Amino acid sequence: MIRAKLWFRCAAMHDPVTPMVVQPALVGWEAKKRRVDLTIERAFNGEELVKRMKGWVTTDPREVIEVVKQYGRLKVLDDRELVVEIDEAENFDKLQDVLKEAFHGEVDVELVKKRG
Repeated sequence: MIRAKLWFRCAAMHDPVTPMVVQPALVGWEAKKRRVDLTIERAFNGEELVKRMKGWVTTDPREVIEVVKQYGRLKVLDDRELVVEIDEAENFDKLQDVLKEAFHGEVDVELVKKRG
């Protein structure tokens, strides 16, 4: 299993950025006829996190997701860090090439070194 960081270009500063979860989403309810004091804290999955980048990066996140899904899976590690999990090294190379061609250098991947 290979893991890679997915880098976008910031729409404002044009430097490489990757989304990360700072705090999980807090979901609650509004009831029509009563008060509901229940909330659930839930982290985003990889695709949800990438979709939240719309407007903040120079590419359409949904298009990036479709390309990445051909070669790996978007995942949030430790409820915080976005990575692409790829089964084979050749798929990492292919993904790198396809991202470069499709997004003209506006999106790229970088291998994550194993911890420990």
